[in-house]
Amino acid sequence: MPDSKPEPAYSSPAATPGPQRGPTIHIGDEFGTAKRNLPPTRIVLTAIAGVLLVFGIVAFLQRAKPQGSGSLDNVTAVDLPGQSAVLVALTFTLRNSGKKSLWVHDIHGKVVASSGESTGEAVSAIDFDRYFQAFPALKEGALQALVPEDKLQPGQEVKRTVMVSFPVTLDVFNQRKSLSVIVQPYDQPVPIVLSK
Repeated sequence: MPDSKPEPAYSSPAATPGPQRGPTIHIGDEFGTAKRNLPPTRIVLTAIAGVLLVFGIVAFLQRAKPQGSGSLDNVTAVDLPGQSAVLVALTFTLRNSGKKSLWVHDIHGKVVASSGESTGEAVSAIDFDRYFQAFPALKEGALQALVPEDKLQPGQEVKRTVMVSFPVTLDVFNQRKSLSVIVQPYDQPVPIVLSK
C-alpha cells in the first residue's frame, strides 16, 4: 500500500491552485459612517436654515412690547435755588393698550441734554401740595398725580402728572434734546416711555 497522507480539512489560498472565486471584502468601505447614514449636506443645510428662519419669525412676533402708550403733554420746570437742579412737573396721557390690567410699579424721568443724560425718580404724590406752595408755577397745567400701585383697566386712558428733580441747571434743561417719563408696570419686561 502506498503511503498516502490524508488531505487537510482546510487549505490556504496560496496552496490552492487556480483563480479565486466569490465576493471580495473591501474593508475601507464602512457602512456606519455619516456618508452612508445622513442625507446630502445641501439638504441638511437647507433644513437647518428653514428651522432658523421659522424660529426668527416666531421670536420677532412674540417679542416683548410695552403694554401701554401715550404722550407727554405739558412740561413746567422751576429752578431749585442754591442746588444747581430743577424740579419739573410732567403732565402726560397714559393708555393701557394691553389685554390685562396695568399696575404701575415705578415712575422715572429722563432728560437728555448737551451735557449728558440725567435720570430722576418721581417725587411722592404726598409732597405735591408742598411743592405747589413753594413753586406756584408748577401748578399750571398740573393734574392728579400718578403713583405706584395705580391700576389701569384694559383700554383705559388717564391724564396724570408726576414731578421729577434733575441735577441740571434751568438753562441746560431748557436746551435739552429730549425729555421722557418712564412708567414701569409690574410683571412687564418693557417699560412705557412717553417722550417729548
